[in-house]
Amino acid sequence: MLARDPSNRLLARGPRFRLDGETLRDSALAAGGLLSPKMFGPPVMPLQPEGIWDVPYSGEQWVTSQGEDRVRRSLYTYWRRSAPYPMFTTFDATSREFCTVKRSRTNTPLQALNLLNDPALMEAARGLAERMAAASSLPSNRITHGFRLVLCRRPTAEELTRLERLYETELRHFAASGEAARRLAASADVAPEKAAERAALTVVANVLLNLDEAVTKE
Repeated sequence: MLARDPSNRLLARGPRFRLDGETLRDSALAAGGLLSPKMFGPPVMPLQPEGIWDVPYSGEQWVTSQGEDRVRRSLYTYWRRSAPYPMFTTFDATSREFCTVKRSRTNTPLQALNLLNDPALMEAARGLAERMAAASSLPSNRITHGFRLVLCRRPTAEELTRLERLYETELRHFAASGEAARRLAASADVAPEKAAERAALTVVANVLLNLDEAVTKE
């Protein structure tokens, strides 16, 4: 690329850094087929962990929006300076108390935990698992489809083998624990006998959304 475009006029090269929290959430929801294209209107209250608004000086409550409002773009998320949306704060969003020319960019263990466990991102993983399940009946094809949805490329043979091994391990685990499978699948359209399969796909989807390549601007 350097030889073909030394002045970078085609913008083929650039700095490599982790995406902002808002972009991470939106890209995960988009990969899961959930991101709403709705524009304009009042702010919304998407999924967030319990207890964020448990403050002694206010009786207001975070009431999770329903329908497509819960998966609207992060731009529309309701913002309260004393209790901001936790994922955005974890990923270095400013307090909005004053103008900021440039955000700081940190790399912390809490960010990794957020990506793995945040309710909104788990919902995105379930959506991605549903898209993977609808693509084919073969696990390898399902995983390849999910990989392409998240990373816009096909997995290498080694990547596919590792993800298939993960799927098989999780499938055995959830087949032996029906309640855990139902909790993770958490979808009305999943038949009980398919819960273990969907839960295993959800784990794979969660891994895909957490890959360094998925959360990094190349």
